[in-house]
Amino acid sequence: MSISVLVPSYNHAPFIERTLRSIFAQTYAPEKLIVIDDGSKDESIKIIEETLNDCPFPFEFIKRENRGLSATLNEGFAKTQSEYFAYLGSDDVWSPRFLEQRIELLRKRPDAVLAFGHAYLIDENDTIIDCTNNWSEFADGDMLPLLLGGVVFASSSVVYRRTALATHAWNEYSILEDYELYLKLCADGEFALDRKVLSAWRQHGWNVSGDFSAMLDEWLAAQTRTADRLNISGEELKRIQSQLKFKAVLYFIRHGRKDEAFRLLRENLQGATSAAQVAKTIFRLSVPQTLFQWNRRRKKNQAMKKYGKLNF
Repeated sequence: MSISVLVPSYNHAPFIERTLRSIFAQTYAPEKLIVIDDGSKDESIKIIEETLNDCPFPFEFIKRENRGLSATLNEGFAKTQSEYFAYLGSDDVWSPRFLEQRIELLRKRPDAVLAFGHAYLIDENDTIIDCTNNWSEFADGDMLPLLLGGVVFASSSVVYRRTALATHAWNEYSILEDYELYLKLCADGEFALDRKVLSAWRQHGWNVSGDFSAMLDEWLAAQTRTADRLNISGEELKRIQSQLKFKAVLYFIRHGRKDEAFRLLRENLQGATSAAQVAKTIFRLSVPQTLFQWNRRRKKNQAMKKYGKLNF
C-alpha cells in the first residue's frame, strides 16, 4: 500500500511549516510528497524550502505562477502513481495517524472510492473553535443525499483511492475544488466514514468558503453539471435545488443578509419540508442580528473551553 501526498501552497506563510511538519510526523510515511507553490506573494517559498530540509521521505517542490487550486491539484495528481492519494491545504493539519488509519479503512472497504471523516476547525493559533460533527452527521456509504443538501466534508479529512480519481479531474473553472468531484465519485462507489477526528481545517479571513453566496451558486451549478451522471431528472433536480436554497435562507438570516434571505424564502417556499419549517424561518427573520452574533460567540467560547488547543 503506497500513498502520495500533495500540498498546494498559496500565501500561507504563517501556517505552511505547521502543515508540512504534520505530514513529516505521519506514522505511515508517504511514498512521495509533492509541494506546489501556486504563485505565492508572501514568504511561503522561503519557509517551504527551509522546512523541506527536514523531510524524512522523497519530495518534489515546484514553484510557478498562479494557476488556481484546481489546476494545482490536477498537476500534482498527474505526478503520482501510488495506490492512494491525499492532499492537504497549506494551512491545514493532520493527526500523526491520519494516513495510517484512513488507508487501513480503505483497505477494508474495497468498494469505497475515498475515506473521510469529521474535522476540527482551528483558528490562527491552533485553538479549536468547533468541530464539523457539531453541524451535521455524515453518512457511511451513500453520501449523495447529504451532499445534494449542502452537507460537505473538509478536504483535509479525505484519502482517495487512485483508481477512482484517475477517471476524473478537478474542475478548473470552479472556485470550489471538491464539491463537483465528490458528486461524480458518488456514482462510482461508497464513501467510507471514519468517525475519528484526525484532521484540522483552519478558519481565517482568507477562506473561499467564507463567501456563502458564491458557494451556493457553485453547489447549484455543480449539481446541474452532474445531474445526468447521477441519474437525476430535471424535475428531481428542481426539487433538490429548491430545498437547498430554502435551507440557505437560515444562513443568510444568521449573517444579517435579510434582503437576500427574504428573496430566497419567497422564491423557494416549495422547498420547505413542512409549514412548521416555513413558520420557524419567518420567525427568525424578526430576530435581531445582535442575537445571532451573541449566539455564535457563545458557541465558539463553549467549543474553545471543551476542546482547547489542537493536540496533534
